[in-house]
Formats: sequence, structure tokens, C-alpha cells
Amino acid sequence: MNPDIAASALTAAREAAAAAAEVIRHYWRRGVEVELKPDATPVTVADREAEQAIRKILQAAVPQASIYGEEFGLDGERGSLLWLVDPLDGTKSFVRRTPFFSTQIALMDGDELVLGVSSAPIYGETMWASAGHGAWLDGERVQVAATGTIGETSVSIGNVKTLTADARWDALGALIRDSNRIRGYGDFCHYHLLARGSLDLVIESDVNILDIAALAVIVREAGGVFTDLDGAPLTLDTRSVLAGTPAIHALALQRLRR
Repeated sequence: MNPDIAASALTAAREAAAAAAEVIRHYWRRGVEVELKPDATPVTVADREAEQAIRKILQAAVPQASIYGEEFGLDGERGSLLWLVDPLDGTKSFVRRTPFFSTQIALMDGDELVLGVSSAPIYGETMWASAGHGAWLDGERVQVAATGTIGETSVSIGNVKTLTADARWDALGALIRDSNRIRGYGDFCHYHLLARGSLDLVIESDVNILDIAALAVIVREAGGVFTDLDGAPLTLDTRSVLAGTPAIHALALQRLRR
């Protein structure tokens, strides 16, 4: 990608996340009614207005890019540049007034994720990254830990319901038994912790690419490895995650493949 376009895209993504945060804070204070989508997942006016605010900024800044958003889908045909937007990832947490929700904005250039912004306005963190320029938490550069053995590893799991019927369930249990500690931070939170060195491995199933695209860029730029549970690169159809420090990702992938 042209460096000038990349720089303006990152600026726009951060501005769009900040605009979404204003919408989200407004409705967080006053409360919202909840509707159910056809797939039985919740949606609120905060989700929709936050995405509209994001789209307005992204379209003005990078008009040649298409936008694929959680609430309004794809605007026309996909081009080589594609924004991936989840304006309020964690709506169930939002409506139950727990702070584990976020705005996720990523940019794909062809099949490559090149930019990501993850904003958690009530939790109080914003992380961002662009290819080749590192990962940042509120202006401070972050790096994954140097953890090298499973016995030292802090593991976080999320959305693993489908894995209970998977052949890897027993392997996951053994991995957890051999690890140092197990948590389930979920959503954006465990990826933020991984990127800044406070966690070593994240395992998830039942995800959507809009939930994880920006976080994948952040973790990779912090020195981590981010794939699906089979070790494959992310695509628009990815539904699972194995993310970790380089050494721990390799060890976990080897054990889960058995």
C-alpha cells in the first residue's frame, strides 16, 4: 500500500473509533432498548449509530476503499482495499453494563490485514497498529512477552463451546493442566493483554472476522503470532483463533494438532 494512503487510513481509523466512542458513551449513560437480529444476536441503536459515524469518516478519508460493517454489510462491490468494521463488538456485555466491549476497525489490502484499531471506551483502552510500524497502547509501544514454555504460560480462552464436541477438546484440557494459569478474559481484552505482554496464549472458537481482524494486526505488530486453530492464516471466513507469543503459539499448535 502507498505509505501516504496507509498513514491517512490509520489517522482516519483512529478518528472513526473516537467518534464511535462518543456515541457509545452517550448510550451507555442513558441506556438502550435491545432488538434481536434474525440470527438471535442483540443489536441496539448504539451499534447502528456508531457504525454510521465510522463509515462517514472512513469514506471521506479513503474513498477508494469499500466498507464491510457488522450492521450495514458491504457497501457495493469489494475493491482491493476493504475496511472491516464492528462498531460495538460485545453488545451482550454492553446491554448488561459490563465494560468488555469495543469498536474494531481493520483495513485489508487484497488478502492482507494491514491496519487495526481496537477501542474500548468504557474499559479505557485504545490500541492500534499498522504493518511494519509496531503496536501501540494509548501512545506507548507494546510487545508480547518472551515466555517460552507451557509451564510458564498464562492462557485465556473464549467462545470455546463448539470445541467441547471437537477432537481437540482433550488436548486443550491437557494444555490447560500443564499451563501456569487459565483465565477467560474474552472479547478484545485478552488480545490487548497478549499484545502488551500480560498474557501468553489466546484460544477461541465461534468468532467472526470482524471481531478479530484489527486485533490480529495489533498482536502481530507486537511480535505475536495470530492464526486459526489449525495454524492457517486469517481470511474473511475464519471462525477460530490461536494467538500467542511465537514460542507458545508453536507449542500449542503442535499439541492441538495431535
